[in-house]
Amino acid sequence: MRIHLIAVGQRMPDWVQTAYADYAKRLPNEARLVLVELPVAHRGKNPDIDRLKAAEAEKILKAVPKGAEIVALDERGTLHDTLAWSQALVGWQGNGRDVAIIIGGPDGLAPPVFAAAHQCWSLSPLTLPHPLVRVVVAEQLYRAWSASVGHPYHRG
Repeated sequence: MRIHLIAVGQRMPDWVQTAYADYAKRLPNEARLVLVELPVAHRGKNPDIDRLKAAEAEKILKAVPKGAEIVALDERGTLHDTLAWSQALVGWQGNGRDVAIIIGGPDGLAPPVFAAAHQCWSLSPLTLPHPLVRVVVAEQLYRAWSASVGHPYHRG
């Protein structure tokens, strides 16, 4: 199983790349984390946000592997603790399907992404900077895996 982290945004700061890579490489092959970066639609003066979000949604949905379980991240989604992430990870591994976790652009996700998503999760009721979300997702996936196998990283 692969977990595809599909994120709108490219050219992240070095600290983001370093932290993300550190957690991603800790995950075992049976839960490999693959980053798919998509360009942010150009926003110029007086942008048509709905049109830009729709264009991003089209790119996002094309990047989702066929048959993958889709999890959209949004501050209005369902909050899960680490053990719920762990249970989800075990379930994903059990069904053998790839998973696509979606991080939208600066204006969030368009309705077609939510319509295609099997689940909508929130990392926090706070609005988080998108580069930080990548790191949090990678760390939480590693922590979820750790909890599922009794690894001492997760001491919760």
